[in-house]
Amino acid sequence: MTELTDKRSVYETVTDYYTNKVLTHGPTAKGVDWKDESSQNLRFDQLLNVVDGKNGYTLCDWGCGYGALLTYIKQRNLDCHFVGYDFSEEMIEQAQKAFPNERNCAWVAGQNFSQEVDYTIASGIFNVKLNESTEVWEKYIHEVLRKINSLSKSGFSFNMLTSYSDKDRMRPDLYYASPTYFFDLCKREFSRHVALLHDYGLYEFTIIVRKGDL
Repeated sequence: MTELTDKRSVYETVTDYYTNKVLTHGPTAKGVDWKDESSQNLRFDQLLNVVDGKNGYTLCDWGCGYGALLTYIKQRNLDCHFVGYDFSEEMIEQAQKAFPNERNCAWVAGQNFSQEVDYTIASGIFNVKLNESTEVWEKYIHEVLRKINSLSKSGFSFNMLTSYSDKDRMRPDLYYASPTYFFDLCKREFSRHVALLHDYGLYEFTIIVRKGDL
């Protein structure tokens, strides 16, 4: 487990980074550090494979930013109760402004989320390590995944930059993960039912974890 001092450092670094992004770029894809809306939606396509066409579930967007996933869900008429969670209070304020009267929706800010849901998705939250060491960042990732697993009754999904990226394009402030390592971690610790998606045209992969008998 991450030491408390490391945990505070990482959580505060992540919060400050994304708060500055949304203050600079506003509620846009760049405001959550994505290139554009089309690639953002492509990621949502992969992550939502975890719900497998079901209806009437509760879904947490862990690291929800300004609420782009809720826009995606509404455009596709998906039937769920949505919970947007983010460390950054500024992000949550932006989301609340964008969806002031939304039904079947809740927004939560801070570092102590504890609500059980059916499914959780996490898009891009493990990519930007800034100046953190790889060791500290990987401890942080493991801690967050274990927390997400404990709160997700039916399954969860997340994406990460891939270690198979072109070496000359890799940046020292980003974390590039081994797909096979995290696939194995999820199989060993979380569920027998794990899928690895690495074929959708971006320099990243998505892990799908489903629980229970399928």
